[in-house]
Amino acid sequence: MTQPPCGIYRTTLQIGPIEAGKLVYFHNHGEPGPGIYSPQSWNNNRTVFSKHGTTLDEPGLADTLEPLAAEGLYRVSEEFTCCSKNCRSFSPGMLVQLGYNGDAKPLLFVPHWHADGSLHMPERGFALDDGNVAKLELLQVDRPKPKGPSNDDLVTH
Repeated sequence: MTQPPCGIYRTTLQIGPIEAGKLVYFHNHGEPGPGIYSPQSWNNNRTVFSKHGTTLDEPGLADTLEPLAAEGLYRVSEEFTCCSKNCRSFSPGMLVQLGYNGDAKPLLFVPHWHADGSLHMPERGFALDDGNVAKLELLQVDRPKPKGPSNDDLVTH
């Protein structure tokens, strides 16, 4: 049986202690087998997943996971508002950061320039309707290789 790719997902039913509708990281080649990992914390609006997961013992459980767009920096490709409340508009070309809360709801963070010229990512984001994620284009950003094992190994292996 083929497994879905490693990445972030939303659970659609309860799997072990993890309720339906939660953000998880699926790792398709872990030991003792494929498993899901819950959020432990957030760092710079990116999820840090627990090193201890829940093994998917039943065939087909991985197929119940709903894939989510990767966390990271995006360019807005089409104008939209965040949600039905129209709290915030997003224009084509804007730089945004996509993240998620523990309930796998997408959040958009809008960076801004500080007076010293540095780019600042806010700690609070705007709730985003799921359908608007398709109006974002993932940007490629280089990252230095970590020295030794890191939690990013789960995401960037």
